Amino acid sequence: MPTMLFVNLPVADVARSRAFFSSLGFRFDALFCDRATACFEVNDSCRVVLHRAQRFAGYAAATVADPRHGREALVAISASSRADVDRFADAAMANGGTHLRAAEDLGFLYCRSFCDPDGHAWEVLWMDPSRIPVDSDDDPEGADAVA
Repeated sequence: MPTMLFVNLPVADVARSRAFFSSLGFRFDALFCDRATACFEVNDSCRVVLHRAQRFAGYAAATVADPRHGREALVAISASSRADVDRFADAAMANGGTHLRAAEDLGFLYCRSFCDPDGHAWEVLWMDPSRIPVDSDDDPEGADAVA
């Protein structure tokens, strides 16, 4: 069995969040859903689990941060084309999402971002790795390397 990734997020209203993500085309797994939790499949190896904030706090063993006032994560999902990026982001905005930042178009990468109704930051992106520019003068350790 391949390693799986489960992204767990606190939400104020599980039904509202379920309706929002359903509008983006995600299907929920009834086996992992109840009144306080909803789980949708991103792909065979990734699930997003939306927990009522009180339940999430128990799992996190900490106070739940308010994503409307700071970022703990930016969840990024790939799309198969630039048009799919636009369709996904437009659907998010039409169904209760809010604008996060301007679209980014680097030629080889195109992305748009939004916040879900609870303020969690999401990004949908298309990328063509064969079009990534190569600069032989780049620092092999990366410009952002930490000493």
